[in-house]
Amino acid sequence: MEPVPASPAAGGGTDGASLGTRFRVFPQPPYVPGYEKPEVVWLSLPPGRITAGPADRRMYVANPVEPKVPYFFPELPPYAGRLRPPAEPGPDGHFDYLEPGTDGFLDAHVYACVRRVLDICEGYVGREIPWYFEPTVDRLEIVPRIPEWDNAQSGFGYLELGESDRADRRSCYGLNFDAIAHEVGHLVLLGEIGLPEDGEGGPDFLAYHEAVADFLSLLGLLHFDTALDRLLRRTRGNLLLENELDRFAETSNERQIRTFSNSLRLGDVSREVHDRSRPFGGALFDSLIEVHQALLYDRGLSDIDPRRFSDLRRQMEPSLIERALADDAAAYEFRHFAVKAALAEARDIVGEALVRSWPRLDPYDLDFATAAEAFLVAVDRGRGRPFAPQIEDCFGWRGIFEPT
Repeated sequence: MEPVPASPAAGGGTDGASLGTRFRVFPQPPYVPGYEKPEVVWLSLPPGRITAGPADRRMYVANPVEPKVPYFFPELPPYAGRLRPPAEPGPDGHFDYLEPGTDGFLDAHVYACVRRVLDICEGYVGREIPWYFEPTVDRLEIVPRIPEWDNAQSGFGYLELGESDRADRRSCYGLNFDAIAHEVGHLVLLGEIGLPEDGEGGPDFLAYHEAVADFLSLLGLLHFDTALDRLLRRTRGNLLLENELDRFAETSNERQIRTFSNSLRLGDVSREVHDRSRPFGGALFDSLIEVHQALLYDRGLSDIDPRRFSDLRRQMEPSLIERALADDAAAYEFRHFAVKAALAEARDIVGEALVRSWPRLDPYDLDFATAAEAFLVAVDRGRGRPFAPQIEDCFGWRGIFEPT
């Protein structure tokens, strides 16, 4: 059995300082069954480098006393009004002593979500990712709560999260890792490829942004042990098969999976940016699942080799699906940690290739075919090279480009 590879978000070494600083984060909103308790995570900066706020040299939390109006150009940070007392680190420099619902927890939670996504992306690329708004604004301002505003947004030097009471449940974006990760995804992508002067760029610039921001939120989710364990135990490790049947996507609580489990081709969608993003996002998701399944087969953890199928959604034999789904939970437990290690490896193979593809993109002529080609180059030059033909098929059958 192979160990789970170290996450890019985790530090090395054996002492507490080298591991980073501890926070508590909800992988999914706490109203989602199974995610009622936050998980302790390590951020890359050591104790003492994250000060009251929380704050560091790249970002800071500003929690207004009075209800704030969301930023709208030409208004920019810093916020000039009165602020609530900042969340303080504990005597050991960590923030995981803060309990949900207490003063400072929301501030610490939002900061940790932002920093964790940045840690993951920088871990994949191996260097610091600049903010696109530097040096005009030197640090990202994080506003964790704007009452009666059912939205979240990021922009030139800021990330703001709303809160409102809806008919079904109370909406607090500051406790929603998915929403925060999506907004950070926009910021890191702009930092790597830039912002066109017209704000629109190439024909698929905006749609690509939406696909990538959503996929980064999925990658972030897969860096939580809670999420990995729940996903795999509920599906008995058969993410590929459940994805094909669409059963897991329809019944799961993880919004990211529902977003990406689709069979859409580029010709099936409109020009509306969110709709148009779905085939490309689906191809990234398929790449992740195909690599995972190939690793399982190569390690003797599954008898289904995805390389046998060029169009898995149409060619998978029903008998293979039913046989795999017949596996009982007790039998699965004996291989759970090996399956988990394979998924963590697939996550990092695909995530690393995606982030390392960005320097090859020009925002002014960005389209999905160009983005897919850049992604495949990064795959071929990285750990994903053995899976390049499978990944190419994932984009080819969706009409994003013609496979070679």
